[in-house]
Amino acid sequence: MSTESMEGGKTRPQIEVTEDAATEALNLLDGEGLDTGVAGLRLFVQQGGCAGLSYGMRFDDEPDEDDEVYVHHDLRVFVDPASLKYVEGSVLDYESGLQAEGFHVDNPNVISECGCGESFRT
Repeated sequence: MSTESMEGGKTRPQIEVTEDAATEALNLLDGEGLDTGVAGLRLFVQQGGCAGLSYGMRFDDEPDEDDEVYVHHDLRVFVDPASLKYVEGSVLDYESGLQAEGFHVDNPNVISECGCGESFRT
C-alpha cells in the first residue's frame, strides 16, 4: 500500500497519476470550460459488473468536504472515503492504441477481474 506522511505521524493513502493521464484529463477539463485550479477528476468505486465492483470517473467542479484530494501534474483527483479503501495505492494511466483508448486504473488491491476487465474484486 502506498502512503505518504501527514502531520501527527499519520500516513495518507496514495493515488498516483501518470503524466499521460493528467494531460488527457486536463485537456478534457479545459474543453468542458472547467477551472482546473478548482475542478478535478473524481475517481470512485461502485457496485456493478460481473466481479462485483467497477470504477467510475467524472469531472466535478470542486471536491466534497470529506474527499481526499491528490494533485499530480497539475490535475486534481478527488476520492471519497468509501472508494479510497478500494483504490489506495493505485495508478491512474491513460492508454491510447489500436485496440483500446481511455483511462485505466492499475490497482494493487485487485485479487480478480472479470474477463472483459470492466469489473474487479478485492
